[in-house]
Amino acid sequence: MKDHGLKIVTIGGGSSYTPELMQGFISRCETLPVREIWLVDIPEGEEKLNIVGAMAQRMWDASPYDVKVHLTLDRREALKDADFVTTQFRVGLLNARIKDERIPLSYGQIGQETNGAGGIFKALRTIPVILDIVKDMQELCPDAWLINFTNPSGMITEAVIRHAGFEKCIGLCNGPITVMKEEPGMLGGKQEDYHFRFAGLNHFHYHRVFRKADGKEVTKDILQRMAEDDRANMVNVHKESYMADQLTAMNCIPFSYHRYYYLYEEMLAHQLAEYENHTTRAETVRAVEEELFELYKDPALHEMPELLKKRGGAYYSDAACTAINNIYNSTGEMMVVNTRNRGAIASLPYDCVVEVSSLLFSDGPVPLVFGDFEPSERGWLQIMKAMEETVIEAAIEGNYGKLLKAFQMNPLIRHGHTAQAMMDEMLVANEKYLPQFSGKIQELKVKGIIIHDEKVRAICAAGL
Repeated sequence: MKDHGLKIVTIGGGSSYTPELMQGFISRCETLPVREIWLVDIPEGEEKLNIVGAMAQRMWDASPYDVKVHLTLDRREALKDADFVTTQFRVGLLNARIKDERIPLSYGQIGQETNGAGGIFKALRTIPVILDIVKDMQELCPDAWLINFTNPSGMITEAVIRHAGFEKCIGLCNGPITVMKEEPGMLGGKQEDYHFRFAGLNHFHYHRVFRKADGKEVTKDILQRMAEDDRANMVNVHKESYMADQLTAMNCIPFSYHRYYYLYEEMLAHQLAEYENHTTRAETVRAVEEELFELYKDPALHEMPELLKKRGGAYYSDAACTAINNIYNSTGEMMVVNTRNRGAIASLPYDCVVEVSSLLFSDGPVPLVFGDFEPSERGWLQIMKAMEETVIEAAIEGNYGKLLKAFQMNPLIRHGHTAQAMMDEMLVANEKYLPQFSGKIQELKVKGIIIHDEKVRAICAAGL
């Protein structure tokens, strides 16, 4: 690897995020000697793969580096002797995300890509696919590192590490980078002035902040500023104001996605209005993607367009490329990754996957001990981790009963027979991508399960 340069493979290479990834590699090429990049996709994504692949090659051609971008629908061809594999795919494409959002909302419940019922179903579709990818990696590039950016990142990473036994895997999220870039401005400072410590689960982490100059903790100061204006909120999460009294009582800072849990009623009301107007996040992202790919078609374009920041994945390249650079050069640099807990969070299982500040070396991440949480945050994390573990088991086994148990545990799902009816409808709507549940889905279809949402019904009728 060190002698011949790096072969990097990106599964889901036709994604609109790919130009940002290329920009990240180009900016680091002096310390991260990329030799070749393989962008892999499926037949349904071939048109986008060709568009974004041509754009990626133009970006490299405009750089000082001689790197060849290969495009393929043959995953095994690409994986042979790879050094790093990144994953950024969406099983079922954006139509699946529309189902994940609109079906729960048709039941008057939160519909979100990685949280609640939608997040569960994204995991059900994705886990079998990632396990197939890992099986190929174990045969074709057993020494490669898997850098997972596919959501829900924590559950996907846990499936790989704990259930496939593939230890050379870390999961990433752009959220912590957003926080570290934006929060210092609340105190009139810069990122390099502060030290951050993160711990929790993907899209459900907490963090504390310390001033580097004297070690003073400024967590409470940021919590106070958040009550006035949370400048670090993720662009894809509605900026509903947290309750000031709750923030005052906390000793760690919640992430943007905590709004779905702490402010359920307000977030649901906002989503229901979007649902009625056909402006859910999935539908908005689809419009942005269409615009992006029109831009990517321009043969004169050879740099990442500003519009990509509206896609919701800002700083993706910072996360993925920094992780690869840290592993390749064994820097020991600290970053936030999804990895085995190993005691970093005292109240969670030792070998489960958590999202935590870690030092990255060539042999992988070393999670930093965060300790434990106060009862309120500890309780949230324990129920969320138990729910994740149950979802993963259901996805691997195709176990309907375990899936129902996960639904009844999830805090964003109102529990009871309505939850089961919603789950059954989502199973039928996702039939094409859930072969592990095929027997149960056939039973449900015989019972006459109806897809209530007109837009989702049209997608299913088209076989998508």
